[in-house]
Amino acid sequence: MTVERPFEMDNPLWPLLATVKHPSRYIGQEWGAVAGLNGSGKPTVRLCLAFPDVYEVGMSFLGFQILYALGNSLEGIVTERAYCPWIDMEASLRAAGLPLSSLESGTPLNRFDAVGFTLQYELTATNILTMLDLGGIPLRAELRGDGDPLVMAGGPGALAPEPLAPFIDFFCLGDGEILLPAVLEALSETRGLPREDRLARIAEIPGVYVPALSTCEFSANGVEIRSKQVFPVKRQFVRDMDSAFAPRSLVVPDTGIIHDRVPVEIFRGCTRGCRFCQAGMVYRPLRERSPEKVVEIARHLLGKTGWEEVGLVSLSSCDYTGLVPVLEALSGDLRDSGVKLSLPSLRMDAFSVALAARLETVKRGGLTFAPEAGSQRLRNVINKGIGEDDIRTTIESLSEHGWDRVKLYFMVGLPTETEADLAGIADISREAFAILRKRHRRAEVSVSVNGFIPKPHTPFQWEPQLPFQETESRCRGLKRQIGNPKITLNYHDPRQGFIEAVFARGDRRLANVIERAWNTGCRFDGWTETFRFESWMQAFESEGLDPHFFATRSREKDERFPWDQIDTGVSREFLWRERGKAFSEDATPDCRTGKCQGCGFLPEECSRLREAAEE
Repeated sequence: MTVERPFEMDNPLWPLLATVKHPSRYIGQEWGAVAGLNGSGKPTVRLCLAFPDVYEVGMSFLGFQILYALGNSLEGIVTERAYCPWIDMEASLRAAGLPLSSLESGTPLNRFDAVGFTLQYELTATNILTMLDLGGIPLRAELRGDGDPLVMAGGPGALAPEPLAPFIDFFCLGDGEILLPAVLEALSETRGLPREDRLARIAEIPGVYVPALSTCEFSANGVEIRSKQVFPVKRQFVRDMDSAFAPRSLVVPDTGIIHDRVPVEIFRGCTRGCRFCQAGMVYRPLRERSPEKVVEIARHLLGKTGWEEVGLVSLSSCDYTGLVPVLEALSGDLRDSGVKLSLPSLRMDAFSVALAARLETVKRGGLTFAPEAGSQRLRNVINKGIGEDDIRTTIESLSEHGWDRVKLYFMVGLPTETEADLAGIADISREAFAILRKRHRRAEVSVSVNGFIPKPHTPFQWEPQLPFQETESRCRGLKRQIGNPKITLNYHDPRQGFIEAVFARGDRRLANVIERAWNTGCRFDGWTETFRFESWMQAFESEGLDPHFFATRSREKDERFPWDQIDTGVSREFLWRERGKAFSEDATPDCRTGKCQGCGFLPEECSRLREAAEE
């Protein structure tokens, strides 16, 4: 079966493209997009994957590509895509009375059996409401009937789901390669049944959380969530990356996107244990893909897509134990075909710089590293795992290999931060410039500073965020301290970080705030040009909620969190123990090279990784 292509000449969307700045976002018909049904007969389930940001952002996310290919590989399933329209296209759609529709077939969102949102960033909350409303779907789950799609959500944001719970029918917790087939099977089996019966069946799937089956009680000691489901809901994860689903093709965008390359995932998870890093905690255990499988996937996808760059993707690519064999296997083929290889994340050591020097693609500009903190004391607090010598030798190696530019990432407002720690950021920046300047007359250092945001499921989930006014003051002070026009310092708007922290650690009461802010025009809150802080503060006031209660307040050890019903695999006891080690400035070694730290996963789940590290 084929579906109707959306851009016939009489399509009413055509005239709107002349009214918006980036019409390529809405055209679809990309190379690799699927327009039809895998197998024969009628579809049993039609799913629309919805990314609550613009096309260029959503198309850069590998997870979205994996789910799209996986859904369309299953018999009887039609999987299509939609992205959040920018403000100009939203206005044009509303003026024309047209719904938000899928790129593949132009089907309105409310005609799908299910709509699945990817939650990558807390500040996309209002975009979810935009997509639901434009797609003709009631915003609140309780207002939807049997004829409305089931709205699901997954991704890292689903592991702290309560602020969005009233808008979402169910959350998928963990790796989509496991969860999506099970969910689609349940949707197919329950087709035609009442909504409540379908949700009850879906709630039986391991790793699925259905908010409608639960109630919340709020007290001074936190949030108590009671549910008909068995708690905690355990995050599901792929145990073997070689046997996990990998796309045999990718959708190639019509326009430039943020990460315009073939992404090949080399491992999932991280063992370094940075105490501020949510991804490093919730994506455990670390699971590597074999070098042979990485090479096979890279070669196949390059042949299918025509991209001229391949990126080896992970949280810390230089930690991959098979990296050298992969580079050796691919370098000749890629050089002969003019395809470049990139490592999106680099560790701060001379080895990483030497590896980068082998890759032609990164020679076009500077390299990026993240010392995170300005002093060794504070790097011990956050368990960054790098010393002053590592920073110095990295910059020296960078300069020796011919680079005259470097970008450094730091955070402000980390627990226990002092004036000396802040001064250290300026010192490191100036020293980096001095090292580069010895060899390169045009040396430049770019410094990016973000405010610390305490995230759920991390050792710092108990810690307060600095008031945004204080974060702003510290960033401005750093800018004055540096005092060198060749060293540029930029920082993210601390008010956006404040709202992000509120929703990262918030509970179900915040849904009213989200809806009120959306009704007053809040859109794309992660974008500086569209962020409306005053509207958010008015929404909190109107709903009688103090945002500082969620963002800038310390938690007690036994406080009940809005995400306690979710088991990521890392135990609360381990996180509290790591918090204690942070305040004693005690580092925890990488668990691939040191003894097991007892984070909650069974030692046998990590044994292969430890054996590979020893080899």
